[in-house]
Amino acid sequence: MSVTTSSAPARGMNVLGDLSEHLVRVMERNGADLSQLGIPPQPAPEGDLWEDVSVPQARARRLAWERSVEDAAHQEYLQFRFFTGPLKLDANQKPKTLQNWLDSLVEAKRSGARPETLNMIVPGKIGTGKTAATFALGNEAVLRGIDTLFVKHATYLTWRRPDSAPHNMKAWEVRKKFVECELLILDELCGEMDMTATEFARRETIDLIDARISSGRPTAYTTNLRSRRQPGNPGLGVVDILGERLLSRLESSAHVATILGVDRRKPVEPLDW
Repeated sequence: MSVTTSSAPARGMNVLGDLSEHLVRVMERNGADLSQLGIPPQPAPEGDLWEDVSVPQARARRLAWERSVEDAAHQEYLQFRFFTGPLKLDANQKPKTLQNWLDSLVEAKRSGARPETLNMIVPGKIGTGKTAATFALGNEAVLRGIDTLFVKHATYLTWRRPDSAPHNMKAWEVRKKFVECELLILDELCGEMDMTATEFARRETIDLIDARISSGRPTAYTTNLRSRRQPGNPGLGVVDILGERLLSRLESSAHVATILGVDRRKPVEPLDW
């Protein structure tokens, strides 16, 4: 009869507490909640935020951000930064404004206070670099200890419908994820909406924005639309699509950083086809 010793556990009989160090590292890298396995979390830092990417919390934060970027198929934007690197922002993309706002968010988190300015609205015409600017914001925010996620407005609405979210997520998990992250980048607000929003879209959008404002969690929005319809311009504004109440909530604690310039994606020479 075989005997299992403490130094040589029977094959396939390891208890959760005997997880190998390698397996624990793999789970940490993928953002697993090790507390569910009885492994105590690493204590939070005293007096400052995690900035060392080797710390499990920072690694999980980075992975969550990168996954949200991958879900949007925008991995090429992960290299954008405010002032450094080959994909740094130009002056038209308001890097100083975005940096100052991020500084205020970091300071508010350090002091446990509600940010004075909760919303950053980044409007501009198609192709002017709004999305790149907010990706630089997200990339910098993650490095500075802010749990950040990215999602397009239309994508969020799709994922809130039954059985439509990725990674086998439930609709309620989608809401929880994007309501509770410390900084949300909501891209293309009212994108692909050329008429009054459906009741579902209006309800879900107001719920998301209200929940984040009520809990004091900042949000950055990009949009191709003006806030309101302009005289002599047939184009709709955000208020025409989603209503005055939503716009009032959005603007109640907001700074606007309008991105100017030409369409960066437009070819230098017109295409003949």
